[in-house]
Amino acid sequence: MQGKFKIIDSHAHYDDEAFDEDRESVLNEIRENGVIQVLNCAASYDSLKTTDKLTKDYDFIVGALGIHPENADEMKEDTIDEIQEYIKSNNKIVAIGEIGLDYYWKENPPKEIQQEVFRRQMSLAKELKLPVIIHDRDAHKDTLEILKEFPSVTGVVHCFSGSVEFAKECIKLGYYIGFTGVVTFKNAKKLVEVAKEIPLEKILVETDCPYMTPEPNRGKRNKSDYIEYIITQIAQIKEIDSYEANLAFNQNFNQLIKKEN
Repeated sequence: MQGKFKIIDSHAHYDDEAFDEDRESVLNEIRENGVIQVLNCAASYDSLKTTDKLTKDYDFIVGALGIHPENADEMKEDTIDEIQEYIKSNNKIVAIGEIGLDYYWKENPPKEIQQEVFRRQMSLAKELKLPVIIHDRDAHKDTLEILKEFPSVTGVVHCFSGSVEFAKECIKLGYYIGFTGVVTFKNAKKLVEVAKEIPLEKILVETDCPYMTPEPNRGKRNKSDYIEYIITQIAQIKEIDSYEANLAFNQNFNQLIKKEN
């Protein structure tokens, strides 16, 4: 199957330590296997720098810069200014992310801090007219509330885990819905329903690598060429040709980052 698709990975973390041993060979391999573009998303404060560097080292990698809710306490007084500086000096930074709310882990920063950091970064996206990459885990209600506070900002709700109703609310606000390898899991009934119900032109595909590896490679470290399994699965759910689905997802991504085909 490899080589059949032209793959755009709308959410990856190639600066993660999981790739420290063989990053260059993995990135060369996914290119050979049909990956034409990757959006590398920062999460921690340190990954602002490593994501920026990746976009400069590899012509097919673009970047999103932001502080993940799990790392919300790393947001200092001048972090927003630093993010702005990176963006000003690098036209390959195309989004603010990964930002949002995560109420799943008890040891995460308090909700109030997460929400404040989320709002500060949404304000930055509004000011710079950039899309956002949203992380939402066990926080659908509060996430939606904050998205509604910034009607001029759009983006993608990545690694989507909500209901069909929640997906439709996000789409109404102009957001795309990001699907990871979870959609290929046997117990992913709710997500399959979301894929079936929402319009093709609102779907993005992503790895969230090194995590969320799709079947049949579940349990292994994830990488962008495995998106072929996600494309094929969503095409089957929507009863359309997988090549047609692939083209649509790529067009959606280009639309997200306002890049002409």
